[in-house]
Amino acid sequence: MSSETDATDTSLPAPKIQLSPQQWRARLDPAEYAVLREAGTERPFTGEYTDTTTEGVYSCRACGAELFRSTEKFESHCGWPSFFDPAASDAVLLREDDSLGMRRVEVLCANCHSHLGHVFEGEGYPTPTDKRYCINSISLRLQPASGPAE
Repeated sequence: MSSETDATDTSLPAPKIQLSPQQWRARLDPAEYAVLREAGTERPFTGEYTDTTTEGVYSCRACGAELFRSTEKFESHCGWPSFFDPAASDAVLLREDDSLGMRRVEVLCANCHSHLGHVFEGEGYPTPTDKRYCINSISLRLQPASGPAE
């Protein structure tokens, strides 16, 4: 995908943070840009938060908006961090994604419309929502509950 994640989608509300592709490129490194702004995916089992159990808040790496909390993170063994619910009901936006020849539901940061990953439902995980928000580590930044490490 070569264009910004929301450049042609008029079904979504306008993002609160709107930057040009050049401004996003200045803010993000090339790997972050590829995932967050071009809806790429990091390789499974390579992300820094895949197996993290640290308590804290996961924010959008592009804009800093709070997205998920460690209390909603669970082990799905799928290769990416998994959450059963966002931190707030309006923290993320969902839109249909028919790329790759399959129907999926894309998860976007509600604040800046950056691509985070996809959400899957009905997979049988023992979580309160029966949903798995499969999120790229590179889309997130963990703020530990205990504050900065010493």
